[in-house]
Amino acid sequence: MSNKVDIEKLKELRARSGVSFALCKKALEESKNDMEKAVKRLQEIAGTKVAEKSSRTTSFGGLFSYVHHNRQIAALVEIVCETDFVSGNEQFRKFGSEIAMHIASMPSKTVEELLSQEYVRDPSKKISDLIKETVLKFGENIQVKRFMRWELGG
Repeated sequence: MSNKVDIEKLKELRARSGVSFALCKKALEESKNDMEKAVKRLQEIAGTKVAEKSSRTTSFGGLFSYVHHNRQIAALVEIVCETDFVSGNEQFRKFGSEIAMHIASMPSKTVEELLSQEYVRDPSKKISDLIKETVLKFGENIQVKRFMRWELGG
């Protein structure tokens, strides 16, 4: 009793999520090709994968910065991962830059507070959701370790 996956929806879900074709196919099969249900299923899978990987050692990563165009606000964030292969990946660097930009835009005091914030570019997602998506993309434990935010005169 196999559900045939709509190839166009598979391509769209893959482009939208960046997650492997295998996981996108699984989500579409389980949701009977319903795109919104498939996206939710991927989020559920991400939560499970993040929990499985959360105890893995993170010895690599990078520091990412953002300075607002008015030069009045800046942010620096440390994001860690398991391998130098991932830390050197362009998509990982873009992810780090996005998190730094978010920190500059939305003040928070702790990593936990940051993770629960709605992402400034897409309020339907929380920062923790972006991290889950990134964990699914790379198959590694990825964490925001610490961050700093400066405001001119603050």
